[in-house]
Amino acid sequence: MTFASFPALRMRRGRSSSWMRAMLAEHRLHPSDLILPLFICAGEGCEEPIPALPGVSRWTVDRIGAQAKAAAALGIPCVALFPNTPAGLRTELAEEALNPDNLICRAVRAVKDACPEIGVLTDVALDPYTAHGHDGLVDDRGCVLNDETTAVLVEQALVQAEAGADIVAPSDMMDGRVGAIRQALEREGRCDTAIMAYTAKYASAFYGPFRDAVGSRGLLKGDKRGYQMDPANADEALREVALDVAEGADMVMVKPGLPYLDIVRSVREAFRVPVFAYQVSGEYAMIEHAAAAGAGDRDALILETLLAFKRAGATGVLTYHAMDAARLITRS
Repeated sequence: MTFASFPALRMRRGRSSSWMRAMLAEHRLHPSDLILPLFICAGEGCEEPIPALPGVSRWTVDRIGAQAKAAAALGIPCVALFPNTPAGLRTELAEEALNPDNLICRAVRAVKDACPEIGVLTDVALDPYTAHGHDGLVDDRGCVLNDETTAVLVEQALVQAEAGADIVAPSDMMDGRVGAIRQALEREGRCDTAIMAYTAKYASAFYGPFRDAVGSRGLLKGDKRGYQMDPANADEALREVALDVAEGADMVMVKPGLPYLDIVRSVREAFRVPVFAYQVSGEYAMIEHAAAAGAGDRDALILETLLAFKRAGATGVLTYHAMDAARLITRS
């Protein structure tokens, strides 16, 4: 056997030891890549486990600060807050969204009091507050009204910014709402409040457990395909990004996550703006149920899926696994 029969380059040499693999890794996860979604419920001193999201709970306002402090201690830079508005406060016109003392505003203040160093992101949309479950106001035919909804979203964003939100995140997919919110924030002296636009939010089957978490399952009349994106479309996402960036979005989001990694990659390559992915409730639940069924190691599944987002080009990831992932990253 001659030396010429051997390959000049053996790729396995770069995989031969843990230190070599670490040295040559192209992408790395860090706790600062993660945003932790937290659900808020009414009452005091309560933790409400969410059956559709094993391991995830709703927290009352008096207990949400401790969750934020725990996240910050793990190096997670930001929490995203979502309310489970009591049924009696859900109306056709979503008036509770503009209440400066609603669940979200109280939770923002509680987080900032308990943990001033952590960022707070708030959801700007009307579906947690409407009796019909849509993200906006509807007419007599059940059609979601774009411009009328945008006017309410502007006021909602201002209320949240006044409460102390660092990032407002319009998730409603109304046309023109990013520009309207940006103008209002500037007019009111809130120029430091950032906007993370849910720019490519698809009409997905992966949102079911989230709707349980915020109490909107069963309320929706019709569906959201008239304003959320068609899963068949990719180029349309780039048009949406172009519009939101031009209107003043500081960051954009692709939602859901793993089924849309191609969109994450396309957005990052085309625009070079901060792009976040939301590993949504259905994705989280699939990992949890797969691990419970013995189909894979839970810790490995968590880290591998999150690494996929980074490899695709995501700046960061909203994930219910954020605290587990941060612990695993720190331990490794």
